[in-house]
Amino acid sequence: MQPIQHNFNPYSDNGGTILGIAGKDFAVLAGDTRQTVDYSINSRYESKVFDVGDNILMSANGFAADGDALVKKFKNSLKWYHFNHTSSISSISELSEQNGQHKMSLKSAARNIQHLLYGKRFFPYYVHTIIAGLDEEGKGSVFSFDPVGSYEREQCRAGGAGASLMMPFLDNQVNFNNQYEPDSHGQVKKKLEYLSLDEVLQLVRDAFTSVTERHISVGDGLEILIVTKDGVRKEFFPLKKD
Repeated sequence: MQPIQHNFNPYSDNGGTILGIAGKDFAVLAGDTRQTVDYSINSRYESKVFDVGDNILMSANGFAADGDALVKKFKNSLKWYHFNHTSSISSISELSEQNGQHKMSLKSAARNIQHLLYGKRFFPYYVHTIIAGLDEEGKGSVFSFDPVGSYEREQCRAGGAGASLMMPFLDNQVNFNNQYEPDSHGQVKKKLEYLSLDEVLQLVRDAFTSVTERHISVGDGLEILIVTKDGVRKEFFPLKKD
Protein backbone atom coordinates (compact mmCIF):
# COMPACT_ATOMS: atom_id res chain seq x y z
CA MET A 1 0.00 0.00 0.00
CA GLN A 2 1.39 3.37 -1.01
CA PRO A 3 1.82 5.95 1.77
CA ILE A 4 -0.58 8.91 1.63
CA GLN A 5 1.01 12.30 1.82
CA HIS A 6 -0.90 15.26 3.25
CA ASN A 7 0.13 18.80 2.40
CA PHE A 8 -1.04 22.15 3.69
CA ASN A 9 0.04 25.40 2.05
CA PRO A 10 -0.95 28.47 4.08
CA TYR A 11 -0.35 30.74 1.10
CA SER A 12 -2.02 31.25 -2.24
CA ASP A 13 -1.48 33.81 -4.98
CA ASN A 14 -4.57 35.87 -5.77
CA GLY A 15 -3.13 37.48 -8.89
CA GLY A 16 -3.36 41.11 -9.93
CA THR A 17 -0.69 43.73 -10.54
CA ILE A 18 0.23 47.04 -8.87
CA LEU A 19 2.30 49.95 -10.13
CA GLY A 20 3.78 53.06 -8.50
CA ILE A 21 5.32 56.04 -10.33
CA ALA A 22 6.83 59.19 -8.79
CA GLY A 23 6.53 62.57 -10.51
CA LYS A 24 8.02 65.97 -9.77
CA ASP A 25 5.22 67.05 -7.45
CA PHE A 26 2.90 64.04 -7.45
CA ALA A 27 2.88 60.27 -7.10
CA VAL A 28 0.62 57.63 -8.58
CA LEU A 29 -0.28 54.17 -7.29
CA ALA A 30 -2.40 51.94 -9.51
CA GLY A 31 -3.77 48.41 -9.45
CA ASP A 32 -6.20 46.25 -11.34
CA THR A 33 -9.36 44.97 -9.62
CA ARG A 34 -9.35 41.25 -10.54
CA GLN A 35 -8.84 38.70 -7.76
CA THR A 36 -8.18 35.10 -8.78
CA VAL A 37 -7.28 31.64 -7.51
CA ASP A 38 -5.63 29.55 -10.22
CA TYR A 39 -8.02 29.76 -13.19
CA SER A 40 -11.04 30.96 -11.18
CA ILE A 41 -12.06 34.59 -10.68
CA ASN A 42 -13.12 35.34 -7.09
CA SER A 43 -14.03 38.95 -7.73
CA ARG A 44 -13.96 41.41 -10.60
CA TYR A 45 -13.80 44.41 -8.26
CA GLU A 46 -11.41 44.04 -5.37
CA SER A 47 -9.37 47.15 -4.61
CA LYS A 48 -5.61 46.72 -4.30
CA VAL A 49 -4.60 50.37 -3.75
CA PHE A 50 -5.59 52.36 -0.67
CA ASP A 51 -5.44 55.87 0.74
CA VAL A 52 -4.37 54.97 4.28
CA GLY A 53 -4.23 58.56 5.58
CA ASP A 54 -1.75 61.45 5.76
CA ASN A 55 -1.63 61.47 1.93
CA ILE A 56 0.06 58.05 1.96
CA LEU A 57 -0.94 55.53 -0.70
CA MET A 58 -0.36 51.84 0.00
CA SER A 59 -0.75 48.52 -1.78
CA ALA A 60 0.17 44.98 -0.72
CA ASN A 61 -0.45 42.57 -3.57
CA GLY A 62 -0.11 38.79 -3.65
CA PHE A 63 -1.95 36.70 -1.07
CA ALA A 64 -5.07 38.82 -0.52
CA ALA A 65 -5.57 37.88 3.14
CA ASP A 66 -2.00 38.87 4.00
CA GLY A 67 -2.33 42.08 2.00
CA ASP A 68 -5.51 43.07 3.85
CA ALA A 69 -3.91 42.21 7.19
CA LEU A 70 -0.81 44.32 6.48
CA VAL A 71 -2.80 47.35 5.31
CA LYS A 72 -5.06 47.15 8.39
CA LYS A 73 -2.05 46.77 10.67
CA PHE A 74 -0.39 49.84 9.18
CA LYS A 75 -3.61 51.88 9.46
CA ASN A 76 -3.81 50.91 13.12
CA SER A 77 -0.15 51.85 13.58
CA LEU A 78 -0.86 55.23 11.96
CA LYS A 79 -3.71 55.84 14.42
CA TRP A 80 -1.38 55.15 17.33
CA TYR A 81 1.18 57.50 15.80
CA HIS A 82 -1.46 60.27 15.71
CA PHE A 83 -2.50 59.46 19.26
CA ASN A 84 1.08 59.68 20.54
CA HIS A 85 1.79 62.90 18.63
CA THR A 86 -1.46 64.76 19.25
CA SER A 87 -0.73 68.35 20.21
CA SER A 88 -2.25 69.69 23.41
CA ILE A 89 -5.76 70.83 22.52
CA SER A 90 -7.83 72.98 24.85
CA SER A 91 -11.27 72.13 23.45
CA ILE A 92 -13.14 69.77 21.15
CA SER A 93 -13.92 72.63 18.75
CA GLU A 94 -10.21 73.45 18.51
CA LEU A 95 -9.53 69.78 17.84
CA SER A 96 -11.96 69.76 14.90
CA GLU A 97 -10.42 72.93 13.48
CA GLN A 98 -6.77 71.91 13.77
CA ASN A 99 -7.33 68.14 13.59
CA GLY A 100 -4.72 67.98 16.35
CA GLN A 101 -2.55 65.57 14.36
CA HIS A 102 1.08 65.43 13.44
CA LYS A 103 1.27 63.87 9.96
CA MET A 104 3.54 60.89 9.42
CA SER A 105 6.15 61.49 6.74
CA LEU A 106 6.49 59.01 3.90
CA LYS A 107 10.00 58.12 5.06
CA SER A 108 8.67 57.29 8.53
CA ALA A 109 5.85 55.26 6.97
CA ALA A 110 8.42 53.26 5.01
CA ARG A 111 10.41 52.51 8.16
CA ASN A 112 7.21 51.59 10.02
CA ILE A 113 6.20 49.11 7.32
CA GLN A 114 9.73 47.68 7.33
CA HIS A 115 9.31 46.84 11.02
CA LEU A 116 5.87 45.29 10.41
CA LEU A 117 7.25 43.07 7.65
CA TYR A 118 10.47 42.14 9.46
CA GLY A 119 8.49 41.27 12.58
CA LYS A 120 6.78 38.53 10.56
CA ARG A 121 9.95 37.30 8.84
CA PHE A 122 9.57 33.70 10.13
CA PHE A 123 6.05 33.48 8.64
CA PRO A 124 6.13 36.39 6.16
CA TYR A 125 3.29 38.32 4.62
CA TYR A 126 3.18 36.81 1.13
CA VAL A 127 2.89 40.17 -0.64
CA HIS A 128 4.76 42.74 -2.70
CA THR A 129 4.27 46.07 -0.94
CA ILE A 130 4.49 49.55 -2.51
CA ILE A 131 3.77 52.93 -0.92
CA ALA A 132 3.64 56.31 -2.65
CA GLY A 133 3.34 59.93 -1.59
CA LEU A 134 5.25 63.19 -1.30
CA ASP A 135 8.53 63.61 0.55
CA GLU A 136 9.49 66.49 2.85
CA GLU A 137 10.35 68.65 -0.18
CA GLY A 138 7.01 67.98 -1.90
CA LYS A 139 8.54 65.68 -4.52
CA GLY A 140 6.86 62.45 -5.58
CA SER A 141 8.23 59.36 -3.91
CA VAL A 142 7.71 55.60 -4.27
CA PHE A 143 9.05 52.93 -1.89
CA SER A 144 8.91 49.21 -2.69
CA PHE A 145 9.40 46.34 -0.21
CA ASP A 146 10.21 42.66 -0.34
CA PRO A 147 8.22 40.28 1.94
CA VAL A 148 10.66 40.55 4.87
CA GLY A 149 11.09 44.33 4.93
CA SER A 150 14.01 45.30 2.69
CA TYR A 151 13.00 48.47 0.85
CA GLU A 152 14.27 51.19 -1.45
CA ARG A 153 13.07 54.45 -2.96
CA GLU A 154 12.50 54.23 -6.70
CA GLN A 155 11.23 56.25 -9.62
CA CYS A 156 8.81 53.47 -10.52
CA ARG A 157 8.05 49.91 -9.51
CA ALA A 158 5.56 47.22 -10.52
CA GLY A 159 4.61 44.24 -8.39
CA GLY A 160 2.43 41.17 -8.69
CA ALA A 161 1.54 38.74 -11.45
CA GLY A 162 2.26 41.07 -14.37
CA ALA A 163 5.36 42.78 -12.99
CA SER A 164 7.78 40.89 -15.23
CA LEU A 165 5.82 42.06 -18.27
CA MET A 166 5.45 45.64 -17.05
CA MET A 167 8.91 46.51 -15.68
CA PRO A 168 10.83 46.42 -18.99
CA PHE A 169 8.30 48.89 -20.40
CA LEU A 170 8.61 51.13 -17.32
CA ASP A 171 12.42 50.95 -17.37
CA ASN A 172 12.36 52.31 -20.89
CA GLN A 173 9.55 54.86 -20.62
CA VAL A 174 10.04 56.15 -17.04
CA ASN A 175 13.69 55.42 -16.21
CA PHE A 176 14.79 56.08 -19.83
CA ASN A 177 16.99 52.98 -19.87
CA ASN A 178 18.50 52.36 -23.33
CA GLN A 179 17.15 55.66 -24.62
CA TYR A 180 19.53 58.00 -26.46
CA GLU A 181 19.26 61.44 -27.97
CA PRO A 182 17.96 61.07 -31.55
CA ASP A 183 20.80 63.02 -33.19
CA SER A 184 23.62 61.44 -31.16
CA HIS A 185 23.77 58.15 -33.13
CA GLY A 186 23.52 56.17 -29.91
CA GLN A 187 26.33 58.04 -28.13
CA VAL A 188 24.47 60.38 -25.72
CA LYS A 189 22.02 58.94 -23.21
CA LYS A 190 18.71 60.70 -22.92
CA LYS A 191 18.58 62.87 -19.81
CA LEU A 192 16.36 61.51 -17.05
CA GLU A 193 13.38 63.84 -16.58
CA TYR A 194 10.12 63.72 -14.67
CA LEU A 195 7.04 62.93 -16.71
CA SER A 196 3.94 65.12 -16.45
CA LEU A 197 0.84 63.79 -14.69
CA ASP A 198 -1.04 63.40 -17.99
CA GLU A 199 1.88 61.44 -19.45
CA VAL A 200 2.02 59.18 -16.39
CA LEU A 201 -1.71 58.47 -16.45
CA GLN A 202 -1.59 57.55 -20.12
CA LEU A 203 1.48 55.38 -19.54
CA VAL A 204 -0.23 53.58 -16.63
CA ARG A 205 -3.29 52.87 -18.76
CA ASP A 206 -1.11 51.59 -21.62
CA ALA A 207 0.90 49.38 -19.26
CA PHE A 208 -2.16 47.69 -17.76
CA THR A 209 -3.95 47.39 -21.09
CA SER A 210 -0.92 45.56 -22.48
CA VAL A 211 -0.56 43.23 -19.50
CA THR A 212 -4.24 42.20 -19.63
CA GLU A 213 -3.58 40.90 -23.14
CA ARG A 214 -0.85 38.58 -21.84
CA HIS A 215 -1.84 37.56 -18.29
CA ILE A 216 -5.08 35.89 -17.24
CA SER A 217 -5.00 37.08 -13.61
CA VAL A 218 -4.93 40.79 -14.51
CA GLY A 219 -7.99 42.65 -15.76
CA ASP A 220 -11.57 43.88 -15.22
CA GLY A 221 -10.81 47.39 -13.91
CA LEU A 222 -7.96 49.81 -13.21
CA GLU A 223 -7.92 51.99 -10.10
CA ILE A 224 -5.43 54.87 -10.04
CA LEU A 225 -4.79 56.90 -6.88
CA ILE A 226 -3.06 60.24 -7.40
CA VAL A 227 -1.52 62.22 -4.53
CA THR A 228 -0.54 65.89 -4.83
CA LYS A 229 -0.12 68.74 -2.35
CA ASP A 230 -3.91 69.19 -2.60
CA GLY A 231 -4.66 65.65 -1.43
CA VAL A 232 -5.64 62.31 -2.95
CA ARG A 233 -8.02 61.60 -5.82
CA LYS A 234 -9.03 58.43 -7.62
CA GLU A 235 -9.61 57.58 -11.27
CA PHE A 236 -11.09 54.39 -12.67
CA PHE A 237 -10.78 52.85 -16.13
CA PRO A 238 -12.27 49.59 -17.44
CA LEU A 239 -10.00 46.74 -18.58
CA LYS A 240 -10.63 43.50 -20.44
CA LYS A 241 -13.02 41.12 -18.66
CA ASP A 242 -12.14 37.92 -20.54
